[in-house]
Amino acid sequence: AGGTEVQVQFTEQVEAGQVRSFADDMGFDKASVQSFGEHNEYLIRLQSVEGKTDKETNELLKTLISKLTAGLTTSFASQGATIRRVDSVGPQVGAELKRNGVLAAFYCLLLILVYIGLRFDYKYAPGAVFCLFHDSIVTLGIFSLFGREVNVQTMAAILTIIGYSLNDTIVNFDRIRENEGLFRDEKFPWIVNRSVNDVLSRTILTSITTMLAVGAMYFIAEGVIQDFAFTMGIGIIVGTYSSIYVANPLVIFMDGILNKKAAA
Repeated sequence: AGGTEVQVQFTEQVEAGQVRSFADDMGFDKASVQSFGEHNEYLIRLQSVEGKTDKETNELLKTLISKLTAGLTTSFASQGATIRRVDSVGPQVGAELKRNGVLAAFYCLLLILVYIGLRFDYKYAPGAVFCLFHDSIVTLGIFSLFGREVNVQTMAAILTIIGYSLNDTIVNFDRIRENEGLFRDEKFPWIVNRSVNDVLSRTILTSITTMLAVGAMYFIAEGVIQDFAFTMGIGIIVGTYSSIYVANPLVIFMDGILNKKAAA
């Protein structure tokens, strides 16, 4: 965890490939280059070195930053290279930010468990929480498959996905509870199936509408906003199917267990 971000802007046209080649030539083979903000503006990310003390890491970062900034202004002198910003995060601080993000997600799920149990019924709570946990893990897994870095913006997107998926799940649960009162003579699995059919068109239309907005953000924006939109796009797809195919079977399962205990 941790590392350094260098934001550089050029007055003339410079391709991202040229900046990547420069970073490789300078010995920063693990550096990532990403288009950022305005045209001809890039973000160069350098990973911190593991296994060193904070003092050693800070000294090394100063050396790397000096080497990088000097190389940029020299190699791209004709393109008018300007260093706009340099941000460094130590390994301990980076690890703490990620840990806090995970803790925020955990406490969010815990509070949702309590809320669903009080607002609806305790048979709904495990399905809702497992559904959200599933959304977070699957989204992070797909995100990692594309070789993208999990950062603070990613964790913000995950928390947003949890809220979005929960909204879909609550709408579904509310219809199930309503239909339980209307169809008292029907079995619970039939009621769940009827409820899913009732809200299916609403769920699909809401997801498509949201995906249009997220897609616009992904293709128009750059940098951290694009990463946020990419994560949200995955989360919307995963959250849409999980609110139907993950949460509902678990509700049916919990209903069966509670009925057996009541009968005993």
